[in-house]
Amino acid sequence: MAERRTAVKAAEEPDFLQCNDLACETVGGRVIFATDEWFAPAANLLKREPPQFVASAFTEFGKWMDGWETRRKRRPGHDWCIIQLGVPGLIYGFDVDTSFFTGNHSPFVSVQAGCLDKPPTFTLEGDRTGMAASDSQLAAVAKLESEAWPELVGVSELRPGYSDCCHNYFKVNFNRRVTHLRLNMYPDGGISRLRVYGVGQRDWSSVSTLQDVDLVALTNGGVCLGYSDAHFGHPRNMIGLGRAANMADGWETARRLDRPKELKVDQRGILQVPGWEWAVFRLGHAGVISSVEVTSRTPAGSRESGPDSSPPSPPLLQLRPHHRHLYREAELTLTRPVSHVRLVIAPDGGVSRLRLWGRPTAITAAPTNQKTPASKL
Repeated sequence: MAERRTAVKAAEEPDFLQCNDLACETVGGRVIFATDEWFAPAANLLKREPPQFVASAFTEFGKWMDGWETRRKRRPGHDWCIIQLGVPGLIYGFDVDTSFFTGNHSPFVSVQAGCLDKPPTFTLEGDRTGMAASDSQLAAVAKLESEAWPELVGVSELRPGYSDCCHNYFKVNFNRRVTHLRLNMYPDGGISRLRVYGVGQRDWSSVSTLQDVDLVALTNGGVCLGYSDAHFGHPRNMIGLGRAANMADGWETARRLDRPKELKVDQRGILQVPGWEWAVFRLGHAGVISSVEVTSRTPAGSRESGPDSSPPSPPLLQLRPHHRHLYREAELTLTRPVSHVRLVIAPDGGVSRLRLWGRPTAITAAPTNQKTPASKL
């Protein structure tokens, strides 16, 4: 089982880690250009899974590494790549992970950002190990003039990939929408993963107020603002795309330590277990929620409450394991527009996906997803 996080470690983590990873391959992020991918392809940067190290794994080009690794440069310049975000939006921070690159990590890094009206037509396909950019690829990417894009992270030193220092966090103060990134390595080396934490930004002017949309989806600007526990899985996973890939792709809490030694039921047959866990979300746009979809984990072993302000006032809704539960308008008690929701699970357990279908309401203030998210509550 996963090692329980200590309070000290949690306190050291930056607030922006509550946001969504806008560049992950699971939301459509991809590397569309890289100067060199000789030892390991740049596409590895955007994998959802944590990096791995296999001591006995080699390719015909050298040691297999679960990240992006270039050759030692023997010509002027430095290595860099272009990343197309899966979800364009506002970026609040980066995690440049150098895991397992202990003598071959990139010594320095910088990140630049662009907002392109139309995505480039070129891309990288297949296994790029042992390859470098061709003259035609260099000519095509030169048209983007990415070297002039504004810097989100200036040239900064990276720590090597030992377990106690592999996560290099960079906070960003940039209030413009981003569609593409340029990641620069100075001069060469390896990086395991790039996590791009931010909030999606959608053009709501094109969405009809008569159209039902998932108001909390990460692609629509939903974001987790806080939670009580995320021992096995972060609540932000619940607003991800599609159905969960596995048990790790959802929110799951630790088992509450205040549960009774022997469980009993009351006269109505309801299991008596104290306590609850919760997660708070800000919607991508304020709106009236017409239906709530909750997909439970396997096994569930919990009862869930619908979105509301505070427990235990909302009625508890019994969940079945590994099932998509749909609560329609007739079952909901709230009919006014909302901008935030709180999901309560009693007493603990896991939820795979949360969908809040509704119609956006006209607002005169700035969109809610343009405010920096708060830290863990």
